[in-house]
Amino acid sequence: MSALPDPAQFEQPASFDFTGENLERAKAHIAEYPAGRQASAVLPLLDLAQRQHGGWLPRAAMDRVAEMLEMAPIRVYEVATFYTMFNLRPVGRYLLQACTTTPCWLRGSQQVVGTCERKLGISLGGTTPDGLFTLVEVECLGACVNAPVLQVNDDFYEDLDGPATEVLLDALRAGNVPPPGSAIGRHGSEPIGGRRTLTE
Repeated sequence: MSALPDPAQFEQPASFDFTGENLERAKAHIAEYPAGRQASAVLPLLDLAQRQHGGWLPRAAMDRVAEMLEMAPIRVYEVATFYTMFNLRPVGRYLLQACTTTPCWLRGSQQVVGTCERKLGISLGGTTPDGLFTLVEVECLGACVNAPVLQVNDDFYEDLDGPATEVLLDALRAGNVPPPGSAIGRHGSEPIGGRRTLTE
């Protein structure tokens, strides 16, 4: 479990509240659980707060979630620091999550990471000076059969190599978000080259 970031590293808002629309969504999540079990809604509320706040969770947002769920703030911090899906510091517009576990590594994830680092001029954990990209290393993303995979925000880009990663980064920088999926046109999780059985 990682520690909460030092607020002096970046500007922390003094307060946080959900927009009217997100407040209604938060209430709907809370209503899914019986009385006395509202804390079960902590994950969807943190996700909602993070999306509203530009991709990261300031302490004020975690405190607001704790207040709404009648939880001790430390319990919310424990959840936010445990799950890597929550960012406790600002991230770029495009959060690049590079899987480097065994299946992706065997299929060339080091080329994907290396291309990102070289092309963007940052290392793992870094953000480009223009705030456009943040590059992080993550554990298995569950797309092993189409490895290597790079998750960009909520989308998976699969079957990547160095050149395909470069094309992806150029498109994102130009504001042209490519459709997610296989870089080699593979359909779902079919074998490379297409199906070899059940072809009729």
